[in-house]
Amino acid sequence: MAVAILAVLGAAATPAGAAPQVPCYFIFGDSLVDSGNNNFIVSMARANYPPYGIDFAGGPSGRFSNGLTTVDVLAKLLGFEDFIPPFAGASSQQLLSGVNFASAAAGIREETGQQLGGRISFRGQVENYQSAVQELVSILGDEDSAATHLSKCIFTVGMGSNDYLNNYFMPAFYNTGSRYTPEQYAESLTSDYSKLLQVMYRYGARKVALIGVGQVGCSPNELAQRSADGVTCVEGINSAIRIFNRRLIGLVDQFNRLPGAHFTYVNVYDIFDDILRSPGAHGLRVTNAGCCGVGRNNGQVTCLPFQMPCANRHEYLFWDAFHPTEAANVLVGQRTYSARLASDVHPVDIRTLARL
Repeated sequence: MAVAILAVLGAAATPAGAAPQVPCYFIFGDSLVDSGNNNFIVSMARANYPPYGIDFAGGPSGRFSNGLTTVDVLAKLLGFEDFIPPFAGASSQQLLSGVNFASAAAGIREETGQQLGGRISFRGQVENYQSAVQELVSILGDEDSAATHLSKCIFTVGMGSNDYLNNYFMPAFYNTGSRYTPEQYAESLTSDYSKLLQVMYRYGARKVALIGVGQVGCSPNELAQRSADGVTCVEGINSAIRIFNRRLIGLVDQFNRLPGAHFTYVNVYDIFDDILRSPGAHGLRVTNAGCCGVGRNNGQVTCLPFQMPCANRHEYLFWDAFHPTEAANVLVGQRTYSARLASDVHPVDIRTLARL
């Protein structure tokens, strides 16, 4: 499955043998894009076992899907021959073309996801990026050469999902839900986010896409717990996320006032909404249950080691209780790279960002 999709994606984007559209791609995020960093961490948030990776060429890799993630799709569309490797275990040479810092269960807030064990928070990911930049300075010879190189790279940053899923809406482990209104929480998150994005900018990041938070209230896990009919999305969660996403647009506009900065926002929330409104038009049939999982909506317990997943994975929006299938990731990845609707991005898509 993944091989056929990759052939199509590759052909669509960059002619065979051509150099990628940018020299490097750096990835920050959580389990939606982790490609194996958590394999080396004591954590319950790991996916390096079957049936994860059932449709991925190398089998289970630590990706939380049956196959490709959105950043795998983006790497191919940008013309990279190989996937962007996880920072854990990457060689100095690999740093030149970019690495993936993402860590499952990570959030903007330090404590987010702590009930799942170890994870690399956004702060930790930015610290790893800072050490990667120091390494690049030694490889390229001086700071100016490193700055010139980094100014051409694409950076995608997708944080915030766990700050809602594994913090604000998890009162058994966290008190943020009673300490902050949704507006106050979004403001606090955005303030923390902005400080760390400023560090990335100071360390050379110029072409940065902020990936908005998707419809967490439509995941099989939340439907199983909080939806009366198991179909209607949980509006209390989604409305809080919309407040956060709106603030990200303001953040992008703010950063774009800085010299040389090209920040953009990817509206994953509405891209998902579009798919949910007309799944059939997108080749999907099941949008409210995981392909692999246990209980109501296959979402009460997420996909277990060696569990038998559904056979028709290409028709499912969700692979497990929380994460999209490769089919959904391809749809989102394609629209992130090349916007289909004006509302998909603000102000530009990744294809345009690469050219700036």
